[in-house]
Amino acid sequence: MLLFCVLYNVVVILAAIILLPVILIALAAVKKFRAGFFTKLGFYPDFKLDTKKQTIFFHAVSVGEVNAIEALVKKTRENFPDANLVLSTTTKTGQEIAHKKLEKTVDAITYFPFDFFFSVNSFLNAVRPDKIIIAETEIWPDFVYLANRRNIPVYIVNGRLSPNSYKGYKRFSFFFKPVLKQYRGIFMQTQGDVERILDVGADPEITKCMGNLKFDIKPTLDNGQINELSQSMKLNGSRLIVAASTHKGEDEIVIEVFKDLKNSFSDIKLLLAPRHPERYEKVTELLEQSAMNFGKRSNNDTFENNDIIMLDTMGELMKMFSVCYFAFIGGSFSSTGGHNPLEANIWGKPVLSGDCVFNFKDIYAFLTKTNAAKLSKTKEELKDDMFALLKDKDFYKKACDDTHKIFEENSGAVDFVINVLKA
Repeated sequence: MLLFCVLYNVVVILAAIILLPVILIALAAVKKFRAGFFTKLGFYPDFKLDTKKQTIFFHAVSVGEVNAIEALVKKTRENFPDANLVLSTTTKTGQEIAHKKLEKTVDAITYFPFDFFFSVNSFLNAVRPDKIIIAETEIWPDFVYLANRRNIPVYIVNGRLSPNSYKGYKRFSFFFKPVLKQYRGIFMQTQGDVERILDVGADPEITKCMGNLKFDIKPTLDNGQINELSQSMKLNGSRLIVAASTHKGEDEIVIEVFKDLKNSFSDIKLLLAPRHPERYEKVTELLEQSAMNFGKRSNNDTFENNDIIMLDTMGELMKMFSVCYFAFIGGSFSSTGGHNPLEANIWGKPVLSGDCVFNFKDIYAFLTKTNAAKLSKTKEELKDDMFALLKDKDFYKKACDDTHKIFEENSGAVDFVINVLKA
């Protein structure tokens, strides 16, 4: 493994040198690439952690992973009240959500290091973790090797390897196999994920199915707070459709379907939440062209005089599901592969998506066995599926009941990881 890492570092550093002009241009042109850049290189601050206490380190790449491990981090704090808890992300938006949701739970939030030996060593010297939890399938050779050299156990939790990703990993299994052997535990979401990661080269002795942390998501608002949110947005009894994490091409579909449905159901409203902030301006243009009354959440606009509100703020989408009638989850009429439907289901709300959901194939396999979720192949089918939920109250109630049942049958992943940490 030492020779492997030496060769790996030579290749990575040479690649960084060759691509330096491109990297510098990207840093100058794209603000989000600059976020945490020098920290990631290894310039970590003094976190002022109590060195006499155990330190448990969590890594979550971006927004989705932070949301997934939120319940785990909070449960870890309950079970290890005296431990230092440190959380890292890779992206700027991940940092923002981490601070918003977990700043009061953890002792430090920082950026994950670039996978250079000097960056990783600097990070390990600054944090001094006793146990490392990596959310989902993040495989960094230097990081896991150098942690292993210090006898720090590294665990992958909530791991997943989609059939599409598996093809690429399998092709380079000669590279991944020695790296996977460095982990103390590899815990995947489903048995299918286990089988795929084993075929890539994971050790069967330490690879297990743990379930999905996302099924252990808990509602963050009580009934009083939900009512307050509804009143503040002036829904006034209207039925709200939330179109979440939409991508290019999907906003047009959602707006057009909503306009058609509005002719049959005058009481419906739409909250449109584009996935990427850089698209807010373009989506605003689409809304202007729709000739419908619309507002923006950033302006504190309400539904009193608007049919559509664009959610152009960070960290509010989860709570918006609490006041919706049902949700459309984006990234599913594009090649993106969909986003997490459970963030809406946890509130007891059914979900509609396009049929391109390979990122969450196993979750949708659970959901679509019931009425908790429905995959629509076309824009016309999406309209029909929305119409059915709006028209048939008994069908809608059954769909809501099914979402509760899904969580009752599939929770427990958080406790699995807590037991690993206690071992």
